Amino acid sequence: MSNNGTMVIDGLTVEIGDEKNLLELIRKAGTELPTLCYASELSIHGACRMCMVENERGGLDAACSEPPRAGMEIRTNTERLRKYRKNILELLLANHCRDCTTCGNSGHCKLQDLAIRFNIDRVRFVNMALDPKPDNSSLCITKDENKCILCGNCVRMCSEIQDVGAIDFAFRGSKMKVTTAFNIPIGESNCIGCGQCATVCPTGAIVVRDNTEAVWRELGDKNAEVTVQIAPAVRVALGKEFGLKEGENSMGLIVSALRRMGFHKIFDTSTAADLTVLEESRELQNRLKEKHDFPLFTSCCPAWVNHCEKRYPELMANVSTCRSPMQMFASVIKEQYCNSSKRQVHVAIMPCTAKKFEAARNEFKTDERPNVNYVLTTQEVIRMIKGSGLIFSNLEPEAVDSPFGLMTGSGVIFGVTGGVTEAVLRDISSDRSNSGLNKIAFIGVRGMTGVKEAQVTVGEREVKIAVVSGLGNADRVIEALKSGCKKYDFVEIMACPGGCVCGAGQPYIPAELKIDRAKGLYSVDKLTSIKRSGENPLVDLLYNGLLKNKSHQLLHVSYTSAGKESHI
Repeated sequence: MSNNGTMVIDGLTVEIGDEKNLLELIRKAGTELPTLCYASELSIHGACRMCMVENERGGLDAACSEPPRAGMEIRTNTERLRKYRKNILELLLANHCRDCTTCGNSGHCKLQDLAIRFNIDRVRFVNMALDPKPDNSSLCITKDENKCILCGNCVRMCSEIQDVGAIDFAFRGSKMKVTTAFNIPIGESNCIGCGQCATVCPTGAIVVRDNTEAVWRELGDKNAEVTVQIAPAVRVALGKEFGLKEGENSMGLIVSALRRMGFHKIFDTSTAADLTVLEESRELQNRLKEKHDFPLFTSCCPAWVNHCEKRYPELMANVSTCRSPMQMFASVIKEQYCNSSKRQVHVAIMPCTAKKFEAARNEFKTDERPNVNYVLTTQEVIRMIKGSGLIFSNLEPEAVDSPFGLMTGSGVIFGVTGGVTEAVLRDISSDRSNSGLNKIAFIGVRGMTGVKEAQVTVGEREVKIAVVSGLGNADRVIEALKSGCKKYDFVEIMACPGGCVCGAGQPYIPAELKIDRAKGLYSVDKLTSIKRSGENPLVDLLYNGLLKNKSHQLLHVSYTSAGKESHI
């Protein structure tokens, strides 16, 4: 850390390091300055004015946009500032829906937290909020403009990080609001359902679409047999809500909770990720052998597939035909229990909001019924566990059910950016030693950087790889490919920055803590006895049994745009 002098914060001398603004330095010094519009991964907007500080001349500065300078003296908690912040909160609440107890973000709302922190026991102004009119047109998120405080976080996330631009500010003055182009429903816009807008919304203006009540009804139906699969990333994000450390593996406790809640068969999506690795590895090797158009794009992320269909339909021929692990497993489970005497209901617990859209796609329906009947995000399952009254930390860990209870480390690391690539490389590598595994881990596919490049030798060919997370990064990589500046053979794309561990359906954490979840999955990988998907004996049993002569039908998909010629 560089030393740029010192400044005084509330009488305390603090050394200035690499902090880009006063807010970071103040928080480093131990004061949690309130903010509503600040997110470290987004540009500075300075809309909420909650982070104002008082300088030595009596002036007010916005800590989020003011750089620290040697010799500065500031105060963060004067009487003037406390009154100022309370006034801001009262004005926001005067134009805000106050049905907190029925809000999907209750208990996780920054506005609610700050109202408690600053002891707002009354609002002096008339409530100007209109009756709630939530936009439920999207399968992935719900939007309610009466809970919006115009912080701009969602707008900046959608445009700066995801480069989708589905929402923006419209109108002026008191009529200003965040909406879609021409104010059409969000489900009819160019929104791709990634849900990253919901992760940075400080109130309940944008929340994950809730399907918990429908699942509770299915669990109470005696004529239904409810199976469930749990995605790899869920296990390292759910436990924090119940007192576990960030990134700690809580898979055994999740299984125990689901069994107590009434789910009949519980499986780990990592098993199906092993199938995905083998199918995608074969697809890549066939392209290398037959010299097909490159690159091959991964297809596990439904938000990326949706984005590609809408913005780059000419590239759909380059997108892998492999179904996502969720859909592969759904096909296998439906096939396994097709002769059951009870009505089969399959639930997928995912870190991703876009999986709700994927489950509803016609490509993943059998006899006009979806293979995945309901998708629950990690957030929804947390609410179900809390609602059931279970003391999560007191449960005894349990194992998933047979006959699909075996998975490899490759399947587990699917949940973090670079995990799909590493798993595929493990499978196609000729070096089967432990040192070979370690070499793959350190060629550059790990880490939370938005764009990573690697190069490996497969047979006699050098294979160039790009690992991308965040759709804005994906757009830049695709433009580089189109212009000829870059050439890749294999490109992994995850819509959410950092991969599925940072999916919009997960409990929110700031960018600097996301690495803990990735480490959690790599720790699980280390403890698995089988590292490569091709060495999973269950996979062999599936190919020689249930999937025999059906593997392409059950494990692959043809998207509507996939027949178009590649333009790379």
